[in-house]
Amino acid sequence: MPASYAYLGPEGTFTEVALRTLPEAATRELIPYVSVQSALDAVRNGEAEAAFVPIENSVEGGITTTLDELVAGRPLMIYREVLLSITFALLVRPGTKLSDIKTVTAHPAAQPQVRNWLKANLPDATWESAASNADGARLVQEGRYDAAFAGEFAAARYGLEALETEIHDAENAQTRFVLVGRPARPAAPTGADKTSVVLWQRDDHPGALRDLLGEFASRGINLMLLQSRPTGAGIGNYCFCIDAEGHISDRRVAEALMGLKRICLQVRFLGSYPRADVRPGEVLPPRQGTSDEAFTTASDWVARCQDGRF
Repeated sequence: MPASYAYLGPEGTFTEVALRTLPEAATRELIPYVSVQSALDAVRNGEAEAAFVPIENSVEGGITTTLDELVAGRPLMIYREVLLSITFALLVRPGTKLSDIKTVTAHPAAQPQVRNWLKANLPDATWESAASNADGARLVQEGRYDAAFAGEFAAARYGLEALETEIHDAENAQTRFVLVGRPARPAAPTGADKTSVVLWQRDDHPGALRDLLGEFASRGINLMLLQSRPTGAGIGNYCFCIDAEGHISDRRVAEALMGLKRICLQVRFLGSYPRADVRPGEVLPPRQGTSDEAFTTASDWVARCQDGRF
C-alpha cells in the first residue's frame, strides 16, 4: 500500500498537529482529506496506508462522525491513539475588530468548547459549522465568514490574524485522535493498553445492557468509553461503542470478548493498542484476581475438581 497517511484536513487542523507527534509520520506522505469519511475511505480503497482522525473530546465525548464510520463502514482497526490539549484562537482577516464580527464558523465539535466565550463576547454572532476548524479558517480567508475558531498556528497558513487566543470554556480540554488502518494482527501488548469494540444486542429486554457490561465487570475490566449510537433500524435500536482497559491477548479481555460473542447479535473488534494517557514503557498492574496467572490458577483448580483432585 502507499506509504501515506490520510487525515482530516485541510492543512492547519488540530488533527494534523496531533498526527505530526507520531514518529512514523515523518516517514509518510501526509495527505489532507475534506472529511473523516473520505479519510477512512482512502484506507478502505487502498489509497492510503492509514488514516488519522479525531474520535473523542473531553467536553462532548465521542465524535459521532468517526464512531459511526467505524460502526457501519467496512471493518477497520485502531492501531495508535494520541491526546492533544486543545485551546482555540479567534481568527479574522487583518483589520477586523470584535465589533465587526457577525458570523463565525468552526468544526461542530468546537462549538461546545467555546459556547460560553461566544455567548459572553459575541452574543449576536451567527454560528455556521465547517468541515474542520482549518476549513473554517479557509472560509474566513475567502470572505465567507467573519471569524473562525481554530488553532492559532493556522493563522499564518491562511493569511489571518489571531484576534483572541487561549479560548476555551473547560480547562485542560483534550481531544483524542486515532490512527486507523485495515484489519491485521494487533500489535503486541505493552502492559498499558486499550481495547475497542462495538456491540449489538441480540434483543431488547430488561437488563440487556447490564448483561453486556457484566462480561467486563465480572473480570475486573474497567471501561473508559461507553457510548450508544443508533443503528438506523428504528427508534430505540442502538449499538454500543466501548473502550476497555487491557489487550485482547490478556486472558481477562479475551474471555470477556468470548462472552460477548456468545450473547450479542454482533461484535466488531476495533483493535487493541497502547494507551496515550500512560507513559511509554509504564506497565499498569491488573487488579487483584484479574491477571493471566490468576485465570490460569483458577482454570487449573477447576480441572483438578473435575478429576476429583481438589
